[in-house]
Order: sequence, then C-alpha cells, then structure tokens
Amino acid sequence: MKIIQLYKNEPLLIKKAIKNNREAQHVLFQMHAPKMLSVCRYYIKDTQFAEEAMLNGFFKVFQNLKSFKNEGSFEGWIRRIMVRESISFLRQKKQIPFSSEDLSDDIHHSNPIETNMEVAEIQQLIDNLPEGYKIVFVMYAIEGYKHQEIANMLGISESTSKSQLFKARKALQQKIKALNKADYGTN
Repeated sequence: MKIIQLYKNEPLLIKKAIKNNREAQHVLFQMHAPKMLSVCRYYIKDTQFAEEAMLNGFFKVFQNLKSFKNEGSFEGWIRRIMVRESISFLRQKKQIPFSSEDLSDDIHHSNPIETNMEVAEIQQLIDNLPEGYKIVFVMYAIEGYKHQEIANMLGISESTSKSQLFKARKALQQKIKALNKADYGTN
C-alpha cells in the first residue's frame, strides 16, 4: 500500500490553528520548528536553551496567531518572534554585554576572507564571539536587520550597533585568518 502525504495548505492550517485546532497547530509546529530552532541557535549557544526559547516562541506564535495579517510570509512573521524571544531569553540570563566604546560612523569595511570552512565551523566561530558582538552580527549579517532596527530591539544606540558589528567582523576575520594560516601555513 502506497502512503501519500497530504498537501499542507498553510493558510488553511493557520485558520484552523486560530480556532485552537491542536492538530493544525501541531502540523504548523512540525513545518517550522527545524528552521526556527536554527534561528534561536544563532543567538543561543546551548542547544537545550535554544530549544527552550523556540518553544516559548511558538507559545507566543499560537497566542498571537490572530494578529498575523497575511501581509508577508508566515515564516518571516514566526522568525521575528523567535529573534525577539531569543534576545529576551539572553536578557533574562543577563548575557548581553555590549562594549561601551563606539567607533565613528565612517567605519571602513575590509574585504572578506575566502575560506573552505564548513557551516558548523563557522557557527562555532560565531558562538565564540562575545554575546553583544554575536547578537548584532547575527541580526545584521544573517537576519538582515538594519542598524536602526537592531538598536530599537536591543535598546542600544545605532552607533553601538555599528561598532559591535565592526568588532564582530574584525574578530571573525582574525580567527579565520589564524585558522587558514594554521591549516595551510600561509598568511
């Protein structure tokens, strides 16, 4: 007997989930949980805590599902909730120290370094950044937030956001350069 998986009609599932249909909520969770765990993991180093933030985020998703206006992707809407939940989790743990030293607005960006690193290795390098650097880097470089949005979400100045990004990039470039030098014996 051949099993055919049913097409998952997301708008219909959302309508059912709004009416507290647990099966629809479960299917939506199953559809989006792997990506959302990755989002939380960008911010939270410990996978167990990232899962906790993700679950809290999904609780908020289902609590506020009525406010989703179908004006953009549902996944993007969930993703914003997960980012905010991850930041909130780190704030509760008091794990977001920001360097108070601001750099000028005319920060010069250096050229990216070429590397053959695996995603897991890059994630490890990002994980090892100071929390303030890491959060701003992920929000800007991975999530695509602008400095003004980052500043508003984190309660910092726009120049602090720019400074943290600059320092994160510089630290990552130095680490990658050191790894490349160690692997290949070159500069």
